[in-house]
Amino acid sequence: MTGVNLNRQELENIYGQISPFEFKNKLIELATISNRKSTRTLLDAGRGNPNWVAATPREAFFTFGHFAVTESRHSWDNGDLTGIPKKTGVYDRFCKFIEENASMPGINTLKEIIDYGINDLKFDADHFLHELTDAIIGDNYPFPDRMLVHIEKIVKEYLKSEMKYNLEKGGDFNVFAVEGATAAMCYIFDSLIANNLLLKGDKIAIMTPVFTPYLEIPHLPRYEFEVVYINSDEVDEKGEHTWQCSQKELEKLADSDIKALFVVNPSNPPSVSICDKSISKIVDIVNNHNPNLMIISDDVYGTFVPGFRSLMADLPYNTIGTYSYSKYFGVTGWRLGTIALHEENVFDKLIKQLPYSIRKRTNKRYSDMNPIPENVPFIDRIVADSRQVALNHTAGLSTPQQVQMAFFSAFTLIDRKNDYKKKTMDICVRRKKLLFNSLGLELNNDPNDACYYTEFDLLQWAEKNHGIEFAKYLKSNFKPVDILFDLAQDSSIVLLGGGGFAGPEWSIRISLANLYDEAYATIGIALRRILDDYVTKWKKTL
Repeated sequence: MTGVNLNRQELENIYGQISPFEFKNKLIELATISNRKSTRTLLDAGRGNPNWVAATPREAFFTFGHFAVTESRHSWDNGDLTGIPKKTGVYDRFCKFIEENASMPGINTLKEIIDYGINDLKFDADHFLHELTDAIIGDNYPFPDRMLVHIEKIVKEYLKSEMKYNLEKGGDFNVFAVEGATAAMCYIFDSLIANNLLLKGDKIAIMTPVFTPYLEIPHLPRYEFEVVYINSDEVDEKGEHTWQCSQKELEKLADSDIKALFVVNPSNPPSVSICDKSISKIVDIVNNHNPNLMIISDDVYGTFVPGFRSLMADLPYNTIGTYSYSKYFGVTGWRLGTIALHEENVFDKLIKQLPYSIRKRTNKRYSDMNPIPENVPFIDRIVADSRQVALNHTAGLSTPQQVQMAFFSAFTLIDRKNDYKKKTMDICVRRKKLLFNSLGLELNNDPNDACYYTEFDLLQWAEKNHGIEFAKYLKSNFKPVDILFDLAQDSSIVLLGGGGFAGPEWSIRISLANLYDEAYATIGIALRRILDDYVTKWKKTL
């Protein structure tokens, strides 16, 4: 289906049958065709790739790369061929480099990052500098394969600060550096199966609305899980979605047959974090009804909510936390993410409680890693499984990526006034205000709202503004795809349907991150015009 063959009926036939992201590509095609006939700009608010980047830590990274190359030449210089960096005296040479290159981009931030590691985290200067220098050169396999030692400590400080991972409550935790949060989820799913913590047909729960791949993965032939949906069904006194789960929905988790809970927090697409009341309810259910519940929480949008707390903070024993740097730092192309798990955790406990016949089989899987394979913790099993176990010695995220991850983390930690955080939050809130103002809507001041996306319920808007009869007319005579089609064809605007995220059928998802500010007013005006046209058509039937 290409070019002029695109029409409403064909799009209607595939709407809901394919991923909303695949459907978005069809809308882009339609909008592009339409755009050629006008002077409009294509506005794709269907993808969450931010249009900002954290420039300063990148400058520090690339300047440090220049230092690392000088270190390789210091070791052995044969023109195009040089040696690997040496440890002895590397810190003194770094200090000299700083003095002699005071005008290089990011040089002050680079010095602050190194000072943070030495002064705040008490790193040995030469050991720390050599790890970073060798890592950014990328001349060795990652070792330890799970994560480089100093870099892991910096990243742990970042996760404690931003995600509120709790050492006092949960004890120490380990981090596995991975290629973004989606890779983290793939690795975790595979290891849960490989270790018989989940079996085909097992019952799992997913909090919805949710990022579409998390809806699709459980139904793949490899897994075929029975899925229980925990729906965000609460509304406020105005009848508007809060995107929180009612106590009744959360009580589904008390079913001990539910072995795992998958959650994106803050959610995608509403981008609203779980409220304190709901967290307390989940904690109560785990403590008193389902103590073996395995929780996998994707916290990528947490940095956009003031005072955000991951479920890792309140349920450290039961939760694996995954995080991606992609959204906050504008770094989707770098593929930087983490899997974090406390050393004392339910996953290791459940592995030890498996029947002997099953443990014997899993022990064989990891026997080449350890003479006592039962002692291999789940986090290290995830690392090994990411390389089919046999290639565990070559596992791990590339070392230059790990350095960039460390620089982003340290940059945030030395930003004592949270200037960067305030800027990113302001961008999202400002754009949501522009969108809502152009739609004639009031913006609620929800402390749990990340404002990274917004999910707009068209039927809810219809009933609130024109009464239940108009809402019934809209539902009876049109489909959500009609609005998406009209926006693409008439205004070259691409949005996603919320139904594909297990949200309300008549909701739409709008990314507030990937377009410039003025675009959101344009989107709101175009959407309002289409809705007003439907109102006019309805009134003619009265």
